[in-house]
Formats: sequence, C-alpha cells, structure tokens
Amino acid sequence: MSDILIVDDERDIRELIGDILQDEGFETRLAANSDECLKEIDAGVPALMILDIWLKDSDMDGIDILKHVKREHPEVPIIIISGHGNIEIAVAAIKQGAYDFIEKPFNIDQLMVVITRAMETSRLRRENATLKRSGSGDLEMIGVSAAFKQLKSNLEKVTKSNGRVMLTGGAGVGKEVAARFIHAGSERREAPFVTVSSATIEPDRMEEVLFGRETPERGVEKGLLEEANGGVIYFDEVADMPLGTQSKILRVLVDQRFTRVGGNARVSVDLRVVSSTSRDLLAEIEAGRFREELYHRLNVVPIEVPALEKRREDIPELARYFIEKLNREQGLPLRDLSEDAAAMLQTMAWPGNVRQLKNVIERVLILGDSTGLIEADELPNEDGVREDDGRAMLSPAIATLPLREAREVFEREYLLTQINRFGGNISRTATFVGMERSALHRKLKSLGVVTGNKQGGRMAYVEETD
Repeated sequence: MSDILIVDDERDIRELIGDILQDEGFETRLAANSDECLKEIDAGVPALMILDIWLKDSDMDGIDILKHVKREHPEVPIIIISGHGNIEIAVAAIKQGAYDFIEKPFNIDQLMVVITRAMETSRLRRENATLKRSGSGDLEMIGVSAAFKQLKSNLEKVTKSNGRVMLTGGAGVGKEVAARFIHAGSERREAPFVTVSSATIEPDRMEEVLFGRETPERGVEKGLLEEANGGVIYFDEVADMPLGTQSKILRVLVDQRFTRVGGNARVSVDLRVVSSTSRDLLAEIEAGRFREELYHRLNVVPIEVPALEKRREDIPELARYFIEKLNREQGLPLRDLSEDAAAMLQTMAWPGNVRQLKNVIERVLILGDSTGLIEADELPNEDGVREDDGRAMLSPAIATLPLREAREVFEREYLLTQINRFGGNISRTATFVGMERSALHRKLKSLGVVTGNKQGGRMAYVEETD
C-alpha cells in the first residue's frame, strides 16, 4: 500500500495531521491506540507511519510499537512525535530504527519536509525489495544458440540445490543475470536476492557494508548478509574483495555466523552463495591476492557464461529485446531491425559482450531517426572494410596486399564470420552466401579453413545439421 498511518492518542492532533496530508494528496489512516494501530497494520502495511511516543489506554507505547513494526516490517519508515520529547527519547527511537524524531508542537513545514523524504525512502525500499525478491524481472535470458542452451541447462541443474556456484566470464556477458536466474528458479525465490558489488565498495567500508555495525548513536544497522538472510547473497567480481574481508567471509561460509562491526552478539544467517569473476582466480591465488581456501569454498559448481561472440545467433533477438526495453523504460523509439542491420550486428566484434550490445542499441535509438527500420549504415562499423559516401574503405592491412592475397584474406574472414554467425551450420551459411554446400566446403578447404579449429583467434563451430 502507499498510504500513511497516523497513530496518536490526541484526536485533534491525528485529525489535523491527517487533514494536512490529505490536502497534500496523501492517503491516510488514523489510530488512537496500540490495538487500533496493530489492527490497521494487519489490514495492510502502510508506506509510512507517524507514531506518538505516549499512547493513553494502550498496552504498548510508541517505542514498543516501533520495535514490533521494525521486526515484522523493517522496510516501513517511522517518524516519532512526542510532546515530552528529549534527547534520550530521540536516541532511543533512532536506535530502534525510527526514521526521524519530531517534537510537539511541530512546525507544519518541517513535518512536511520530513514526511516527503520518508515517503521517498519508503518508495525506494519497496522497489528494492521487489527487485531482490523477484529475481524474474528483466532476466534477459534470451537465446537459441547452442552456447546459450548449454548455459541455461547448466543453470537449471543448480537451481534446486543449495550448492555454491561460481560464474565466470568476461565483463558484460550477463553473470548477474545468470545469478538472478538461479535465484528465480530456486526454493528461495520469495526470499531476498542481495548483490555485493565488490569492485565498487570502498575497501575500508567493506566489512561494515557486509556485516553491519552497532553504535551507541544509531544502535543496530544491518549489513548485506543480514538483509540476504534466507535468500541468496551474490558476490559480484569476488576477486576485488579485500584479503582481510576474504578471511572473514570464509568463516561465515563455514559456520553461517558473524559479528557486526562494533558489536559482540553472534548473528546467525541462512544463505545461499553465488559468486562471479571475470579474472583467473587461480592466477590471483598464485599472486597472493585471493585466498585459496575461499576459492575452493565458492567454486563448488563452476559455470562459464559464454561471450557474445560464441552466441552470435542470439544477437538479433537480444537487440530487439533491448529496443523494447529502452522504449518501455526511457521512451526511446520502438523500431525494428532491417535484415542488413541484423546481419551487421552478428558480424561485429563485441569485446564488451551483451552490455556493449545494449549500449550500441541505445546510441542508435537516441541518435537515429525516430521511425522506420534500423539500417546497417546506422551501426558503428569496426571491421576491416568501411563505407564512406558509398565508397569502400579498406584497412591498411588489406590495402597493402596484392589483389589475390587481399581477396583470400577477405574471403577467409568473411566466411569465418558467417559460419560463426550461424552457429557453425554449414547449410544455413551456404544458403546465406549464395553457394552450394559442396562448393562452400571446397572454398573453405582452398582457403585453409579447418572447421572446428581456431583460425586467427576465432572458432568456426561447424556442425552439419539440416
């Protein structure tokens, strides 16, 4: 729900606040005591609570209600108000998780500023909780290629277990998407999915972020491990985790318990761990930057997420997915790909993988025409042959060769590109390039192309299927 629950034993106060908020466009509910308050919460969790400390004719005072709500519904911001306010009450309320404290008689403008901020906090928390629990949002698990099908099959095999999974692959291949797919298909799908961005958290804050902290001023502040309790914790780019933190995470994996920074109590958690890395962790271990025992704890089930160049068949479908997504989320033009544009995308180099493809599509939609098909000449061209005002522009490497050698280089690269584009299917490649299948085999042999082996750092996966 998106309303505000006002709890105050003084009728004039709660109705005054309610009227003010309704005039500002908010929906409100009113409660005079703890029983009415709990009944309203049972009927529907509010987006925000305004709670008086002292409640006449109540079994619970404001602090008791605050503790109860924070235990059952920690995402709800609570603003404490009191006519008997002092610093001790304010500190006690903040310690128990109150969003803010306002003393009666309050200034209306001040109250509205605090409420507006608290409602924005509530909105962000709801959105974050939805993302953590959904795991099935924009998973982007899209594809028909053999490499994609193998990936999806491997992911489906691990969803029902609690085994720790290590996802490997280059930057932008979609490792977090794969992790969310595991979560969405698991028994923990209704529990949180929490991402630890190891590369973006400052090393000196890593332990507070993970384990939480306890201070006299703010009491208990939960870390990401507690937020993920019962669900999945995803360590993104785990190689970037500081060595000191690695040893503490190792202990958490062993006994599923830890201590908050500044605290003494042992906190128990039930977690499934999924990790990812774009680095060679064995090389990191050799260099002394990653703990070998942690590696073996995390790498129970290793799964490689393939690079985009290994799943070129999926590129047109992925591009169309991003077009629809960008139209829905950003209002960019809803355009389709021409056949030439789809073919061009499949032949381009993608060192940034799926993330780079998304960026290219976004750039084309922003800079291109708002209607019509996306044409090949709207795409960035990074191949050896370029077009400029209708004239072919050769790369220096090709331009300096004799005609016969240049033609062979071009034909070899062109045919390798098409074979990879069609996932190694010779029949489909032959149809596209306009050759008989037997003639294509002869041409490949004459060019020294050995199907299934590396050629110039690329693979031609040839599987003859009709």
